[in-house]
Amino acid sequence: MIERTFVMIKPDGVKRSLVGEILSRFEKVGLKVIGMKMTWVDEDFAKKHYTEDITIRRGEKVRNNLVTFLKEGPVIAFVLEGIEAIEIVRKMVGETESKSAAPGTIRGDYSHVSFAHADKKDMAVKNLIHASANQEDAKNEIALWFSVEDLYQYKTLNESHTL
Repeated sequence: MIERTFVMIKPDGVKRSLVGEILSRFEKVGLKVIGMKMTWVDEDFAKKHYTEDITIRRGEKVRNNLVTFLKEGPVIAFVLEGIEAIEIVRKMVGETESKSAAPGTIRGDYSHVSFAHADKKDMAVKNLIHASANQEDAKNEIALWFSVEDLYQYKTLNESHTL
């Protein structure tokens, strides 16, 4: 099943110059970038991304720290398309808590911050990347970050081998 998913390289990933490395990993497995932009989000937009739903799941303090973190620098937002893209991207990104992410995943290879450390420092876990958790999140996040006109349809060489 061809799916679309939203991915964002967070301020720490941009500041550490990992954008090319991260993007190339997705392209190498055959996922297609159909929309991309660099932006520096403000407080209102950060709160739209990290909705009240995260407060219910993780608490107001976590949400506030995530909103603050998202405003620390520019981010790279993009939409990937491919076969079972959501599951593939989530697997490649790794666990949310960086120290628990397996080697070979983006977070496992480039980040190591624990929840306990972040809590002690009263900050968000700087884990480089955000990826939609499921189809509903992907749909909502893509619509928040991109207009229909921002997304492009084209064929890649990989598609000739998979479709």
